[in-house]
Amino acid sequence: MGGKLEIKQVRSIASATQNQRRNIKALGLRRREQIVVHDDNPIIRGMIKKVAHLVQVTEK
Repeated sequence: MGGKLEIKQVRSIASATQNQRRNIKALGLRRREQIVVHDDNPIIRGMIKKVAHLVQVTEK
C-alpha cells in the first residue's frame, strides 16, 4: 500500500443497493466508464470491496 489506485466504474448502479450507490458516489464516480485516482489506503480498499462487481481497479 502507499501507491495510487485507478478506479473505473464498469457497470451501472441501476440495480445496486443504496449502500453501494453511496460508496460509488463517495469514491467520486458519477457515470459508467469514468476513472478516478485515489491513494491506496485501507478506507478506499474497503469501499472498493463493497462495490467490486461494479468497478475495475488498477494499481499505479
